[in-house]
Amino acid sequence: METPYIDHLSDTDYENIYEPSQDSFLLLDALEIDLKFIEQELNPNLCLEIGPGSGIIITALSKRLSSSTLCLAVDINRYAACATKRTAQRNGVEVECICGNLVDNVRCNLIDLLLFNPPYVVTADEEIRDAKSKLVHSWAGGKHGRRIIDTLLVKLPEILSPRGVLYLLLLKENKPEEVMQALTKLGFKSEKLIERRIPGEYLYVLKVRHRL
Repeated sequence: METPYIDHLSDTDYENIYEPSQDSFLLLDALEIDLKFIEQELNPNLCLEIGPGSGIIITALSKRLSSSTLCLAVDINRYAACATKRTAQRNGVEVECICGNLVDNVRCNLIDLLLFNPPYVVTADEEIRDAKSKLVHSWAGGKHGRRIIDTLLVKLPEILSPRGVLYLLLLKENKPEEVMQALTKLGFKSEKLIERRIPGEYLYVLKVRHRL
């Protein structure tokens, strides 16, 4: 899977959006590992990335998926929504970009493929509340780094289609085993698709599906 061009993004852009880093590329690697499943078995009608930042993940996937797949991206940061649209255009694909909070604007049980590299860094909730920059919301995760992650998990039964799949990036401090237990209680099965130690962090990507 090709890494999209991002040479159109400037230092000024990165003052307002999350710059692609090793967590971004780990999620790309996870999708590459599972690409045969995504393309041949899942063949999604609707793909959504939450918090796309620069847009490299949803753009890379859009380049591979069928033209019949509708690719969407939603970000609470208007700069990120605009940057994602520009990244898609730079790479010759269509991605519809929405400015919104998580999946509040998404109709129920329609998402076949959901992608989320969440704000996962363990922080005090006050750091998020008192943030002077929108960029803080791209990485600050509150207690256990799971403030946003846990909010999304309880919504999964309402938003994933019956065959829907979530690819979720987690930090070791997010307590992945607890996340997987919570998903089981919600009626999902999950597996660690890939994991990697990087300087200062240990990251995982979970693959989450309905439990049959």
